[in-house]
Amino acid sequence: MVKVATTKLDRTRVARTALDLLNETGLEGLTLRAIAQRLDVKAPALYWHFKDKQALLDEMATEMMRRMGEEFLSAPDADWRVALTTAMRGMREHLLRHRDGAKVFSGTHYTDLSYAAPMEAHLRVLAEAGFAPGAAARAWFTAYSYTIGYVIEEQASGAGHGSGDGGYDLAARAERLADYPLAAAAGEEMFRAHDRGFEAGLAAVVAGIGATLATPGPAASG
Repeated sequence: MVKVATTKLDRTRVARTALDLLNETGLEGLTLRAIAQRLDVKAPALYWHFKDKQALLDEMATEMMRRMGEEFLSAPDADWRVALTTAMRGMREHLLRHRDGAKVFSGTHYTDLSYAAPMEAHLRVLAEAGFAPGAAARAWFTAYSYTIGYVIEEQASGAGHGSGDGGYDLAARAERLADYPLAAAAGEEMFRAHDRGFEAGLAAVVAGIGATLATPGPAASG
């Protein structure tokens, strides 16, 4: 009897396969059965590793974080504004590599500590810039939440990375909102030129963090 060589099935391999398949199916179409077919195994084999789809999403998000950490998160710039801006740009770029990537990433629980070193490094930059520990955590989470939310909306609009266009028919939208001219005109800002829009919003977030969370310097003597 000839034995057929097989590749070991583990959580990381399943998560990487799921991320590849995600670009074809989207989050709604991603099922354990479809992943099993891609891996050429029976669906019950996956339940040894993942009790349900949420457990799989947790591992997929963790794999995405591992890739982010390898590329840009582990050595932040000494200037907290540059470090935070660069990290959020990189996060958006990674999320956009996968269809519904931001939805996969949002609300999941990491399955290992791959996020810890990058987070520690960024919090240290903020702390060394004078942020109190709680303010540093709030600064990081605020920028993170903005980025995740922006990309969820960006991907929901059907926009591709760098395309500058969304999936909305803005002419039809403006016609529906003819009695609301400001709301109608807002469509161009919200659903076009996503790269520019992200940068403008991120700059506002970083400026707000500096104005409200950074520890003020000593008062000037008069």
